Amino acid sequence: MDAIRVVDVVDAAGFGLIPPCADPGFDHRTCDYWEDADRGSKAARLAWLEPSRSAAPDAGAPPARARPANPFLADLQAKPAAPNPFAAATPRNPFLTPGEDDDDAVPDNPFAPAAPKRPTVAADAPRKLQLLGRGLGVVGSYAKVLLRDDRPQVYAQFGPLTAYPRAQRTRDLYPALPDSPLPAVITCIATTADARRLGLAHRLVEAVCADLAGRGFTAVETYPTAGAAADATSAATAEFWESAGFARAIDDERFPVMRRELG
Repeated sequence: MDAIRVVDVVDAAGFGLIPPCADPGFDHRTCDYWEDADRGSKAARLAWLEPSRSAAPDAGAPPARARPANPFLADLQAKPAAPNPFAAATPRNPFLTPGEDDDDAVPDNPFAPAAPKRPTVAADAPRKLQLLGRGLGVVGSYAKVLLRDDRPQVYAQFGPLTAYPRAQRTRDLYPALPDSPLPAVITCIATTADARRLGLAHRLVEAVCADLAGRGFTAVETYPTAGAAADATSAATAEFWESAGFARAIDDERFPVMRRELG
């Protein structure tokens, strides 16, 4: 019997498990199609898999130019400020621990429970991993990978509607959809070519729905494109979602909205 395991993408190890797209022109690891409603792309961008340069200075960048000295401040810059003989020294606080001189510091309370350390993604992580890690300290992971016998087979991206502007824009086309409470969304479900028709995508959808219900969401939606080729769509087909327990909340001939109530 196959060993099935579902892993949350919350760090570099989980990010490395994301399987390749069936269409080599796309890449789950560099896709920001749903996160960027105006310029998002599903394209494979190898540069996005490199560590972000925002956390460290660019070694090849020219050195910063020194600011020219102000000739009108030369006297002030050349001489240290004279001590003020009329200023009184700050009295020592007898309640501070020896060696501590900061009255504004918040003292450590040994009787208070330590604040929980929220999970975060490293500042130099690949760009897509940073996008997936935006909700770690608030609602949890935004992606899962299903492994069969330790081989990545299915990938799903999901989360609150507010995390995916393109989903919000699609939803705004249909005023009949309920506004409150806002649903969670599954933006992507993708199976590797050699693992199709084995029911694995359905198993991952069930894991995602159970997770979202545990986070307090009462419904989940997804926005497939009717008529899209299997390898060209990130949101599967309406027929797939119906087989996974979703109903057509909006039966649009091009952009249907699939919805499932969460118990």
